[in-house]
Order: sequence, then C-alpha cells, then structure tokens
Amino acid sequence: MAQSAKILIIDDEAAIRRLLKVSLKSQGYSIVEATGGKEGIEQAAMNHPDLIVLDLGLPDIDGLKVLKSIREWSRVPIIILTVRDSEIDKVALLDSGANDYITKPFGVPELL
Repeated sequence: MAQSAKILIIDDEAAIRRLLKVSLKSQGYSIVEATGGKEGIEQAAMNHPDLIVLDLGLPDIDGLKVLKSIREWSRVPIIILTVRDSEIDKVALLDSGANDYITKPFGVPELL
C-alpha cells in the first residue's frame, strides 16, 4: 500500500482542525495537528509533512513568524488559512514564502 501524503494543520481552532482532518482524511491524506506556532514548528521538523495548512492568529506565535521560521530550513508548500483578508497581508505572506492564501470562511473544495 502506498503511503499517503502527510498534511500538517497548524490552527488553534478545534472546529477548523476537525473539519480539515475529516475532509482531508476522506481524501486519503495522513494528518498531523498542532494548536500553536511553537508546536507547529516542532511538528514540521519531526514529521516532514508534504503540505502545511497554517492559520495566522495563533495563541503563542504569529503565523507569519511560523512561516518565516519554517522557511529557514524547508521548502514544504504552505497554504495560509486565515480570517485576515487585507491585500497587504496577502502580499506580505506570499512574499515571505507562502504558496497560497485562503480566507475563512472557506469551502473544503476550495482547499482541495
């Protein structure tokens, strides 16, 4: 059996993590979760995910700092999933290494 792609979800909202986990697992993906920025950086280093879904409004470290920290040692694709919808935020995050930017609320097909 082929190993499924591993996705790391870094989001402090349990409902969002649960929605993503159920939706992505149903598509055959393996899921790793983190509820904060520090934990997310650690999980990225330990698990070497194929994709990271990253919220910006984390309780301990802002998502931009998490993105920049991971970009120091990894080129893993990172999708920003956040309520922040200003053009300035989008441009800053894409310029800092994010691969895509999706605003909440979102549809699961949009993410897939």
